[in-house]
Amino acid sequence: MVCLFLQKGVLVWICLFSLRFICGYSDTAQGTVFIDGKYAIGKIDKHFICATLDWWPPEKCDYGTCAWDHTSFLNLDLNNIIFLNAIKAFSPLKIRLGGTLQDKVIYQTEDHKQPCVSFVKNTTEMFGFTPGCLPLSRWDELNAFFNKSGASIVFGLNALYGRFVHPDGLSVGAWDPSNAESLIHYTVKKGYDIHGWELGNELSGSGVGTRVAANQYASDTTALYKIVQDAYKNFETKPLVLAPGGFFDEGWFKELINKAGTSFDVATHHIYNLGPGRDEHLLEKILDPSYLDGEADTFSKLKNVLKTSGSSVVAWVGEAGGAYNSGRNHVTNAFAFSFWYLDQLGMSAAYDTKTYCRQTLIGGNYGLLNTTTFVPNPDYYSALLWHRLMGRNVLSTSFSGTKKIRAYAHCAKQSQGITLLLINLDGNTTIHAKVDFNGTILHRRKHRHHIHRKSSIKLSTSNKIASNTREEYHLTAKDGDLQSQTMLLNGNALTVDSYGNIPSLEPIFVNSTEPISVGPFSIVFVHIPYILLPACS
Repeated sequence: MVCLFLQKGVLVWICLFSLRFICGYSDTAQGTVFIDGKYAIGKIDKHFICATLDWWPPEKCDYGTCAWDHTSFLNLDLNNIIFLNAIKAFSPLKIRLGGTLQDKVIYQTEDHKQPCVSFVKNTTEMFGFTPGCLPLSRWDELNAFFNKSGASIVFGLNALYGRFVHPDGLSVGAWDPSNAESLIHYTVKKGYDIHGWELGNELSGSGVGTRVAANQYASDTTALYKIVQDAYKNFETKPLVLAPGGFFDEGWFKELINKAGTSFDVATHHIYNLGPGRDEHLLEKILDPSYLDGEADTFSKLKNVLKTSGSSVVAWVGEAGGAYNSGRNHVTNAFAFSFWYLDQLGMSAAYDTKTYCRQTLIGGNYGLLNTTTFVPNPDYYSALLWHRLMGRNVLSTSFSGTKKIRAYAHCAKQSQGITLLLINLDGNTTIHAKVDFNGTILHRRKHRHHIHRKSSIKLSTSNKIASNTREEYHLTAKDGDLQSQTMLLNGNALTVDSYGNIPSLEPIFVNSTEPISVGPFSIVFVHIPYILLPACS
C-alpha cells in the first residue's frame, strides 16, 4: 500500500507540475510598494500624453524595410474614422508635428511664390531627401481635422532656413525667420489654434546631420519668441515657444537656457536610449531594469539645469521612439514595448517632466496606431489608461522586493485617491504586493478600518463601495506572446469594433483586503480611491 501511495504521489506531482505550465501557473513572491504621500515630487501637465506626426514620405526605408507608407501628415488619410476616434478618445491629445525633415521644409505662404514641391529621395542630400514644401491647402485641411478631433498642436519650425551648413557639420549664420513668420501670421489670420511653436529638430549638442551653436540657438529662439508675441498680441493666452527639440547635452542646454531662458517656455529633448531599430537585443534591454534605469541620469541632469537657471522654463520629452531609425517590427509596436513606454512615462514624471511625446502616433514601427490599418497597437491603450488614470501630482514611490517590479504612483485623476502603476518584468513570478504609506501599512478587518498610521493618512468614508474596493486594470499579451500586437485588459482582447470605435477600458473591482496581484510579464494600473494623502488634497 505504501508503494502504491508513493506511485500515486509521483503521478499527482507530475500532473501538477505539467499544469503549472499548461495553465500558466507561476511562482509567487511578496513585496511592498512604499509611497510617500506628504508632498508631490513633481507635477505633470494636465494633458501629459503627447504623440508625434512626422514628415517622412513612403520612400523612407531603414535596414531594407520601408515602414512609413502614407503616414506623413502631408499624405495621411484624414478621413479614416479609427484615426479620428483614436485622437478624440484623449480629449485632447497633444500632437507634435515635426521630425528630421522639418528643417528642410518650405512653407507655401502668401508671400512665398516659388513652386511647392514634394520631398524627393536623394542619397547625396542631408537626411537622404531634397527639400520639400507644406502647401497652404494641406495646412488648412490639417487644421480642420485637428479642430474636429480636438487635438492640441505643437508645430516644429525649420530652424535651418537661411543658414549655411559648413563641411564640418556646423550650421553657421543666423536663422532667417521670414518663412516661419509668414506661416505663423497666416495661422493667426485663419483662426487656427496652436498650442506651441517649436524651433528646430535635433540640432543641439553634436546634432544629427548638422548642429547649431548654443549661443546662436539662443538668439534664434529669442527671435521666434518676439514673432509669437507680436503675432498673438491681441490674444490673452499665447502659444508656447519650445526649443531645441534635440538630444540632451548638459553644457549646450545650460548655455541655451541661461541665454534665452526668458524667451521660451519649454526645453524639449529626445530619447532613443535603446539604440538602433535593427538591434536584435531590444527585447532584452526592455526587460532589463538596470538598462531602464540608465535614462534617469538625463532626466535628473536636465531637472538640475532648469532648477539652477532660475528661469521658468520647464522640461518636455519632445520625441521618444526608444529605438531610432523607425524602431523594430514586432517589438516597438508590440506588447513588450509597453514595459519601456510606461516606465518612461513614470520615470520622466518623477523628474518633473511636464509632457511626454511618443514617436509616433502613426508611422514607422513604433506608432501607437498600425501604419496601414490605423488599428491601435498595445501602447495606444497603455497611453490612454495613463491619460485617464494618472493625475498631475507625482508621488515618491519605491518597491521592496524583486528588482523586476517597476512602481510609480500619482494622485488619481478622477478621485481624491491615488493611482498606482506596477510593471512586472519577470516572466515566471506573480508578485503579491501590499502598499505602505509613509511607513504605515493599511489593514482592514470585518469591514472596519484599522490602521496604525500617522494623522496625515486618511480613509475616505463618503462612499461605502469606494472605501472597500479598488479598481484594477491588468494588461497582458495575447497568448503570453510579448511580441503580440494584441493587448488583453483583464483577460479580454482590446479591439476596435466594426464602426471604428475605441473599446471602453473597464476595470475589475477588488476587495481592499486583498494584496495587489501582478502576474508574470504584466502591467497593472490600480486606482485606490479610499486613501486620502496630503499631496493629493
